[in-house]
Amino acid sequence: MAAALTLEGIGKRYGDFQAVRDLSFSVGKGTICGFLGPNGAGKTSTLRMILGLQPQTEGRLEILGAADGRKVRDRIGFLPEERGLYKKMTPIDAIAFFGALKGLPMGEGKRRARAMLKDQGLEHAQTKKMKELSKGMAQKVQLIASVVHQPEFVILDEPFSGLDPVNQQGLEAMIRGLAANGATVLFSTHVMQHAERLCDTVVLLARGQKAFEGTVDEAKATTRRFLELEGEIAEDAARALPGVVAVETLRADGPVRVLKAELAPGGRGQEALKAAFLNGLDVRRFELREPTLHDAFIGLTGDDPNQDQTVRRETASEAAR
Repeated sequence: MAAALTLEGIGKRYGDFQAVRDLSFSVGKGTICGFLGPNGAGKTSTLRMILGLQPQTEGRLEILGAADGRKVRDRIGFLPEERGLYKKMTPIDAIAFFGALKGLPMGEGKRRARAMLKDQGLEHAQTKKMKELSKGMAQKVQLIASVVHQPEFVILDEPFSGLDPVNQQGLEAMIRGLAANGATVLFSTHVMQHAERLCDTVVLLARGQKAFEGTVDEAKATTRRFLELEGEIAEDAARALPGVVAVETLRADGPVRVLKAELAPGGRGQEALKAAFLNGLDVRRFELREPTLHDAFIGLTGDDPNQDQTVRRETASEAAR
């Protein structure tokens, strides 16, 4: 598959601080790629380099055949993490204005805006001022404004931030629609569930470096199925169960523990549970779990993607100033 985006050995340094290090990956045309990692892992710095908003310190990149995103900016749609639409404008005018910045005539921009707002169930909000819209509605309007010029490549930086579950589902549907119409989508997030549902491929980033590149299934295959056991159970007793290769305590409340018992490849949870009951272990609750993308991320990087790397982010911000 031809690549819409290729990075080779990209690095970004702010003074003495290395925000991104030796980063290489590619995104195939017409696919949805999740760019995943904790806040502060280097995702936004990378997106800015792709867009040409800041230069890389080392390495090379190519987007839509150009070495600088600014040269193909009219073919790119970008939703930044820091949202911003003029509060006194109507959605139609705001969308048409952003389309005009990418070369779309105002009249055509308004026509597309009406149609796209209707598709998203926002027909009733067309003539309201942006400040009168809910956060979810405003975020949909901003995404429409980012893609009204029908870009070939769409970059979304933390698009689900702050949205309730209903609006998150609506935004996921919009992203699927972009790809169905032929656009390539790269979106950054630290919420693994969105990527697990949406992505053809994922790139996992930790501490400014790539930890994994591949499909969601390939990522999940790097970690094991496990049993979650709750009761007055010692780790050694759980570790002795058939098929169990590793045990850790997830949490404890006095003598009652919640244990994660990893199973060997081909290990059967039923056999481990049967042995636990036969041995008289105090199992009060159990669950056989297939690995999620979140589990895979922690296994591959040692990081929790939901944990902000605050010190790292503040250091990079200070260096960028």
